[in-house]
Amino acid sequence: MTQASHSQGLLIEQSLATLQQLCALSADHDDWLLINGTLKDIEEAISVFQPHRRTRKVTVFGSARTAPASPTYELAEQFATAVAAAGFEVITGAGGGVMEAANRGAGAGRSFGLNVQLPFEQEANPYISDAEGRLVQFRFFFTRKLFFLRESDALVVLPGGFGTLDELFEALTLIQTGRTPPIPLVLLAPEGDSFWKQWLRQLREDLAQRGLIAPADIHLLRQARSASEAVELIRGFYRVFHALRPSEQGVELFLHAPVPALELVQIQHQFADLLRTGRIEATESRDETGALRPCLRLDFDQRKVGRLYELIDHLNRLDLPRCPDLQHPEQRLCSFSP
Repeated sequence: MTQASHSQGLLIEQSLATLQQLCALSADHDDWLLINGTLKDIEEAISVFQPHRRTRKVTVFGSARTAPASPTYELAEQFATAVAAAGFEVITGAGGGVMEAANRGAGAGRSFGLNVQLPFEQEANPYISDAEGRLVQFRFFFTRKLFFLRESDALVVLPGGFGTLDELFEALTLIQTGRTPPIPLVLLAPEGDSFWKQWLRQLREDLAQRGLIAPADIHLLRQARSASEAVELIRGFYRVFHALRPSEQGVELFLHAPVPALELVQIQHQFADLLRTGRIEATESRDETGALRPCLRLDFDQRKVGRLYELIDHLNRLDLPRCPDLQHPEQRLCSFSP
């Protein structure tokens, strides 16, 4: 396929023009190591994920230091087994501890590993290292982080240290600022473990009460105490809600089923604060596959992402007639076909 015949020919031309401009700007070896390494990371990651874009994926974060005998390791493995059985696939950082547990639970055929080259070598865990076409060796942390969120339809975070909390806060920042579409973010810890309870208390008392975050931003987070509860939180997030897409009128919330007229009136009243202008409109639009889906269109105030999550939760609780899509929240890019 030639550049001219490629469906994204214009973007390819713009990318090549950018590379030409970089050639004129710099002959520095380190600059070109960065550029070359970044492009290689992106190419290798896309080659791994492209064949699997139809299925929703769940990224599991947690400490590499978690011991196999610990309740947290056991819970991570249980969750990955359960979410894979529900039709989802699992992504981890490919290391030990919680990452190993999640790859082990999901199995090599239902999981991916995004490893990163470190000064102290991080070997991929044995449950993903031999999985053909499912392990990416990243050169840079920033490209690895990009693909964690780009390919994930949910994040599950178990107790961890700097790296785990870094991933969690970066995800929260990107979601809160609208740079990442809404996805469920589940904090998971064993029953009786107060790790997330204390952390959430700090968010409420040290951030929300000081006005450093909006009180509604707490709704970006969900908390689970068991593998089955975490799976149901993820499935529930996509029960009616399918995806969000920017539009000329603001955003479109693609749904698996239309909202009844009386429910729409209630939604327009209850969530009017989400709007910059106009009203929440029920309509239809074509999704990323070209399929015509019911959707809600609104001129969304991007400072109200926490409230948007409340709207999504409200939609997912609606008692709507059963249809195939409502029964298959694990599918990302296509309507259900038997």
